[in-house]
Amino acid sequence: MDTRMQKDIKLINHLKEIRQSRSELTQESLANRVDCTRQTIIALEQNKYNPSLILALRIAKELNVSVNDIFEIEIIETK
Repeated sequence: MDTRMQKDIKLINHLKEIRQSRSELTQESLANRVDCTRQTIIALEQNKYNPSLILALRIAKELNVSVNDIFEIEIIETK
């Protein structure tokens, strides 16, 4: 009998909160600044898409925060 716990990893992001704290920054303007589509920003904010490392770094640089301020992982142990 296998008693090892499986670990699921969930990526949590705070992009929407950080972006909205900068009142002038719309989804469209952020997308333009980081060279992606508005739909990508929407998907990120809704946790429906995990960004590439390059996109995560571009977003962090544009928002003047660390990648860790935007994205974090949650490890969920399941049987």
